[in-house]
Amino acid sequence: MTDDTVFDRDFAELPLIAILRGIQPAEAAAVGRSLVTAGFRLLEVTMNSPEPLESIRLLRAELGAEASVGAGTVLEPAEVAAVAAAGGSFIVSPNMNPAVIAAARAAGLTVAPGVATPTEGFAALAAGANLLKVFPAEQVGPAVLKAWRAVFPRDVRLVPVGGITPESMPAFVAAGAAGFGLGSALYKPGMTAADVGRTGEAFVAAWRSQR
Repeated sequence: MTDDTVFDRDFAELPLIAILRGIQPAEAAAVGRSLVTAGFRLLEVTMNSPEPLESIRLLRAELGAEASVGAGTVLEPAEVAAVAAAGGSFIVSPNMNPAVIAAARAAGLTVAPGVATPTEGFAALAAGANLLKVFPAEQVGPAVLKAWRAVFPRDVRLVPVGGITPESMPAFVAAGAAGFGLGSALYKPGMTAADVGRTGEAFVAAWRSQR
């Protein structure tokens, strides 16, 4: 399978991306295992975490084909090659940088740039984005997402990120969200693997209740 095919399979199983911002390599395997046990199949280590590439390697070693592991807060094309070498299979950015998108596609990685307007979203798709990270979701809101859904092609996946909680998910789902990126409400540095597993279960239950 290609990275795109694997990502699409895992996204179809559970379209919730666990954002592990600030995770330490020493805890990566245990936290990753707890999330997979809760049902997650998409794990993102942000590049502003301590030793992010080592955490990606350790997650890949622990989880194998059970989950897709990628990098977030990717700002420069040079970071893409490093993520690929560490075993990462997808790239997430907070912004829409065509050079990062091009580097990810050239490396065969799935890429989700951050967009906050339809103009950015259509430009990202033209540049080769696989899905759109709607960021920050608190600013965009369900009403705006619903308006976007009316103009973007039906197969374009809109994934709100930023301040998402189990309680806020239903309104975004009703507006057309295809999935979510989950940050500090799911994982914060200092949480135990068991804590992360419990919060993960709450998010998984909230998503499945909408289907």
